[in-house]
Amino acid sequence: MDVASDQVTSICTHCDRAIPSFNLDLHVPHCSRKLEKCKLCGDMVPKKHADEHFLSTHAPVSCSLCNETMEREVLAVHKGENCPQRLVACKYCEFPLPAIDLFMHQEACGDKTERCHLCSRYITLRERDVHESRCSGGTDTISESSSSTSPAERDHGAPRRKLRAVPKTRLLFTTLAITGIAVLVGTLIFQRKTADTQVS
Repeated sequence: MDVASDQVTSICTHCDRAIPSFNLDLHVPHCSRKLEKCKLCGDMVPKKHADEHFLSTHAPVSCSLCNETMEREVLAVHKGENCPQRLVACKYCEFPLPAIDLFMHQEACGDKTERCHLCSRYITLRERDVHESRCSGGTDTISESSSSTSPAERDHGAPRRKLRAVPKTRLLFTTLAITGIAVLVGTLIFQRKTADTQVS
């Protein structure tokens, strides 16, 4: 058989795949007997698994959160990204709530105020990140502090800045590191004492 004839392909009328021409006569009867094209997605599936394919991929299911009906294959994406009842965290207080309520909650939550640990001013949670980036000793600190305080406050001396508070996560890691070192040193001392008592 010639190498060039091996390269020639023909399209199977049943599965639409390119099949070597010399094998087409054997492929078509086998393909039409064993496989069928899914009417919904166009995939070729074994005839004996056609019902299973429909149930696992296309059968309508209801979202357990919002009761919307959809194909099973899009259910996971719906629950993770599109469902109005999926839980999402507020970007200000990190409280989990349904996505449909997020906008109104964040509008109210963003207007809450907290005291800046650097300059002692009260700022809204919505402005917290921008304020902290400017209030940490950057170039905008002078302009912000001078524009936000009245001349009378500047004359009487505004309260001095407090030292920047250490983030809680950093404190936690530091505490864990010190505790780990203390346990390691204690273990080494205990092992040395145990070894000394066994020798004597």
